[in-house]
This record gives sequence, C-alpha cells and structure tokens, in this order.
Amino acid sequence: MFRNLSFGLKTGEAMVVTGRNGAGKSSLLRMIAGLVLIASGRLSLEGGEPDIPIGEQAHYLGHQDAFKPTLTVGQNLQFWSGFLGDGRTVEGALQAVDLASLTDLPAAFLSAGQRRRLSIARLLAVPRPIWLLDEPTSSLDAPSQQRLAELMHVHLLDGGMIIAAAHGAIGLERARELKLGLA
Repeated sequence: MFRNLSFGLKTGEAMVVTGRNGAGKSSLLRMIAGLVLIASGRLSLEGGEPDIPIGEQAHYLGHQDAFKPTLTVGQNLQFWSGFLGDGRTVEGALQAVDLASLTDLPAAFLSAGQRRRLSIARLLAVPRPIWLLDEPTSSLDAPSQQRLAELMHVHLLDGGMIIAAAHGAIGLERARELKLGLA
C-alpha cells in the first residue's frame, strides 16, 4: 500500500496528512495506532515508553465516535478514563469541550457535533503523548472547531505530537504536510 514512506516528528510538532479519498490517510493513522498491522518497515517512538507499543501511547480519534448510547455522557467518559487511564474525574475534560451541562444525558440523545466533542474529551481525560486525528473537525460547528484548535495548540505546547488526516484546514497552520498519492 505505501512505498518509500518516511517521516518523523519531534515533541511539540504536528503533521497533517493530506491526499485524495482512498490515498491511505486513515490507513496510515490506523497503522500508527496499532489497529492495522504493517506489512513491512517499522514504527518507532524515540523517548517514549520502550516496552509499550506506540498505539498504547497514542489516542486515535477516528470516523466513528466511540461511546455507548445507553450510558450518560459522564459515564461514557468515566469508562474511558478507567479503561485507558487512572479513572480520575472527567469534569475538566467535559468542561473543556462544553459538555459539562450534559453529564447526565444519555449519549444517544447527543447531536453529531456533541458526539464528536465527547470523543475529543477522551483525549483530555486520559493524557497520551500522541494524538492521531482522522478528520477531527467533522460535524463540529465553528466555535467547536476553534476550541479544538486551542486544545491541539495546548497539547503541542505541552510536548505532545499530533498526526491528523484532513481535507481542509483544521487549525494546525504550522503543521508539516505529508501528501499521499494514489498508487
């Protein structure tokens, strides 16, 4: 699928992966996340935890928003916090994405944009150095896109890394670009 593909990021850097539909943007992110096996080559994270795969040191925000519709907004985020992290409170993460007032609402009642914001809250509730974002602004209104841009900026300032697949601007103006082409 990929030939002669090589890139590197340092802490505090972002890269936006671009290309036509079907070029492999989502597949690349899934490979980094450990969701798809790579056929050849290698992935490495210098300075990361050497005994932990890269995928476990990253958050993957894909096209599907990962939540259980029968659980409340707060319960969903608490689940992810307990499963992936230390189970600490999730209030701050919900406030950061403007969902704190909906903590007790079943997630099934959320709009598409609110669902996306709940998925973004998971990035904040369980800190990981790498954010893998696949079309992260989809379903977000302009204020939510701006808030996501601010959250990404803070993550980079804190020494995090972001690799995002996108077709348009997502608020990472200083990011490097990796353009994929169809074979």
